[in-house]
Amino acid sequence: MKLAAVLALALAVLIAAPEADPRYFLFVRDVQILEGSRQNFLVLDADIFQHTRADLADLRLYDGERQVPYQLSEARARSSRVEHDVPILNLAASGDHTEFDLDMQGVSEYDSIRLRLKAKNFVVKAWAAGSDALTGKAPVPWPTPSTLYDFSAEKLGSNFIIKIPTWSFRYVHVRLGQAIAPEPVEGALVSNQQERQAFYTPMGLCRQIEPKPHDSVWHCDLPDKVPLDRILFQVAPQNVNFRRPILVQDERGEQVASGELSRIRTRRGGNDVVAENLAVPMSGTCRKSATIVIENGDDAPLAISSVQPQAFERRIYFEAGGASALRLYFGDEKLQTPVYDYAKVFHEDAAAARATLGGSVSNPTYTPRADDRPWSERHPAMLWTAMLLAVVVLAALAIRGLAAQRT
Repeated sequence: MKLAAVLALALAVLIAAPEADPRYFLFVRDVQILEGSRQNFLVLDADIFQHTRADLADLRLYDGERQVPYQLSEARARSSRVEHDVPILNLAASGDHTEFDLDMQGVSEYDSIRLRLKAKNFVVKAWAAGSDALTGKAPVPWPTPSTLYDFSAEKLGSNFIIKIPTWSFRYVHVRLGQAIAPEPVEGALVSNQQERQAFYTPMGLCRQIEPKPHDSVWHCDLPDKVPLDRILFQVAPQNVNFRRPILVQDERGEQVASGELSRIRTRRGGNDVVAENLAVPMSGTCRKSATIVIENGDDAPLAISSVQPQAFERRIYFEAGGASALRLYFGDEKLQTPVYDYAKVFHEDAAAARATLGGSVSNPTYTPRADDRPWSERHPAMLWTAMLLAVVVLAALAIRGLAAQRT
């Protein structure tokens, strides 16, 4: 009986779920399609975030009166972070350098090798070559060496990663330059990064405000309801070999993110070291404003030309079906997230064409939905009046009863 009641309640909820209809959306935007015979996508902007539900559930595409299925996706950088600890074989000194082999059994493909090195303050080249056997045929070399370094003394960070093409060799032979003896080589982890570039949309404006002693301070005004995913800094090229901590505070003064800016351009022992990090990742939550504090210590402030808050591109992918124009409707709080077969079998086409969005306008055919709230919610004043009258009547009856008992 309980199961039947639950099923009946669920069925009632489904039946009561509002249907999408162009009349019930507050806003509409034209979608221009240049290549209607292929997969397309459009990018959501700040205006859409400000006028749609926080979960973006009320976005609908229409071709005339026909609803067009879509898939909502974030254009994040894609990479595999799963690392495999692999055995080191034949670790030894060979002349003035260190060599060893890595056994990749169980790892089908890989393009990154991260060494565990117990060494400080060095710069060294690392060469890699792949083979399917430890003996016999000479291994296939990758001609571009990686630069490994540790700048602990200068507090400029480290890099122990060897980058190679996507390989599937059983063994990888590694040769390190003179700065690393065999003893500091403690292990190796490999992964297949499968990197895909992330795409961002600028959101908000930042301006530098009165600096504090040893700190540079920026204030950013952010669009309402827009998720913030990173803050990107443009630092003048003449600023090199720096590493500055950064704190990000919200409108209430609470710390919401931290990171560091760094840029390394140096040459050590005949090796060039080039690395930089000019972005601070954020949590993807919405903020009204942000204050950014760059801790300079006793160094001169960096020459920063711009500070730009950014959000991952939120994209709507769809099949244009030969159409040259669609309409995007949004602004209906009653709707639930759509369920499309298209989303269940969705595959992102790397060659998808970008559609363009026209300006946001009020829906000329907008009609408010019928008020389907319970009577008590639609008439709270009458409900409270009735409750007060009931209390008065009960109080009067109680008083009358007490008076009758005394007589």
